[in-house]
Amino acid sequence: MSEGDLFAAEGEEAGRPLADRLRPRNLEELAGQDHLLGPGMPLRRAVEADRLHSMVLWGPPGTGKTTLARIIAERTGYAFHQISAVFSGVKDIRAAIDTARRERDEHGRPAVLFVDEVHRFNRAQLDGFLPAVEDGTVTLIGATTENPSFELNAALLSRCRVYVLKALDAAALRGLLDRALADEQQGFGTWRVVIGDEELDLMAAAADGDARRALTFLELAVETTRTAENEVVSVGRGTVEAVVGGRVRRYDKAGDQHFDLISALHKAIRGSDPDGAVYWLTRMLDGGDEPLYLARRLVRIASEDVGNADPRALEVTLNAKAAFDFLGSPEGELVLAQAAIYLAIAPKSNAVYAAYNEAVADVEVSGSLEVPYHIRNAPTRLMKELGYGKGYQYDHNHEGGVAPEQTYLPDALADRTYYRPTDRGLEGRVGEQIEALRRKRRGQGNGAG
Repeated sequence: MSEGDLFAAEGEEAGRPLADRLRPRNLEELAGQDHLLGPGMPLRRAVEADRLHSMVLWGPPGTGKTTLARIIAERTGYAFHQISAVFSGVKDIRAAIDTARRERDEHGRPAVLFVDEVHRFNRAQLDGFLPAVEDGTVTLIGATTENPSFELNAALLSRCRVYVLKALDAAALRGLLDRALADEQQGFGTWRVVIGDEELDLMAAAADGDARRALTFLELAVETTRTAENEVVSVGRGTVEAVVGGRVRRYDKAGDQHFDLISALHKAIRGSDPDGAVYWLTRMLDGGDEPLYLARRLVRIASEDVGNADPRALEVTLNAKAAFDFLGSPEGELVLAQAAIYLAIAPKSNAVYAAYNEAVADVEVSGSLEVPYHIRNAPTRLMKELGYGKGYQYDHNHEGGVAPEQTYLPDALADRTYYRPTDRGLEGRVGEQIEALRRKRRGQGNGAG
């Protein structure tokens, strides 16, 4: 067999990427989305009953959004028109809608207008779809990797159902790789490829939920190994590792996923789970988040969720930031992990956080209440004549260092209590002391010594 015969065997298919050749042709072949397309699921029922509606498909890259839109159109008999928000403007939107309208008027065939990367359109461009969606000229299917709640306007969202596509797990990706190796029409079924399970598992893991990436890994590994002299294509570990390279995890540090992960980190610490805390911290560092941003978040958590139950937490997090500045990366990441674990295992209290929020609410509602005269400063004779400082008791002159029956809040808020210590950690003892001090100020006992 000549080298020309070897590589021309696929004819016109040879120039198409493997991922494109192996696009699922029906709902049954679409992997990893059983929560949407399994038997009895709402989207599956709507497609099977030809009750198509406008929708937004939201999911990470390589989960089959474009493929699903094509399958839906074909399954329901709709014409399929596609534009990309990356390359299109208002003129292209109007042209696609006009084409769909003519097809409906002349042939009675409804149309799907598929908009890839729909989140890239601005508000005015998104508004351009509304009339055509409302009068049924098109059924809109938008695809996005970004959170529609933030990226699409409310008017369009109210007319669309949002379906969330999930990243494919390792088992689903491994199934796609096995199918590619067995398929004699579109895959490598006639190429006599020999590749081990461990190598295939490595590709599936490195693809990180992206079907297109997994198939691209396989295609590169097979095609760079295959030669005219070797009819058996034996793909070794070294080839797979070279193709996979440095595994790039799926993460957008400026997008919705960033906020999901920082929420997970915060909640794991609040929930006293050191394992969750160090995992989510590591995920964010691995994804390229700024260590300084994470250090700031840990300082905030030390105050919000640990508070005076363990005041050392604030010191630990500030020291971690300083230590990272001193060590730099990659040594400094360990210090951040130490601080995150410390916060997770520390006793928890949000009493300071709650006290501050209540005080903020009172300030917003009550406005600029006057400072009581007895705790005003009186540096001049006029101010003294006006009553500034009159009646003030110097606390150090009283037993226990607390003047009885002296208040420190505006008169309208004199009975307010903001800080309510918990019984956890150091705050339990702090709470006892505060209650004794409050009794002393009310003249109800000796108070704290």
